Amino acid sequence: MIVVVLASAVFSVGLYVVLVRRDLVAILAGVELMLGAANVLLVALASVAGSFTALVESAGALVIVLAAAEAAVGLALVIAAVRRSGRSRTDEFTEVSG
Repeated sequence: MIVVVLASAVFSVGLYVVLVRRDLVAILAGVELMLGAANVLLVALASVAGSFTALVESAGALVIVLAAAEAAVGLALVIAAVRRSGRSRTDEFTEVSG
């Protein structure tokens, strides 16, 4: 039960960071916190249930791989946006153009 509470707290912190912060890197860090908390909760609930442990472990590994890919692509997009415009805060981007 304590794992569920801790994972919920970490997810809540990540959601707060995504909703409140305006820095692009901080938003990416918040998304990573939420993915990590969801992964911990998935594995903890599977260990309590006892069945389908191999399936849950493979799903947890998939979430870790997807989080790493999301971080790499997200940071590449942030670097490209900062190099192109010189700004790194979301409220400074006013237009979307190609």
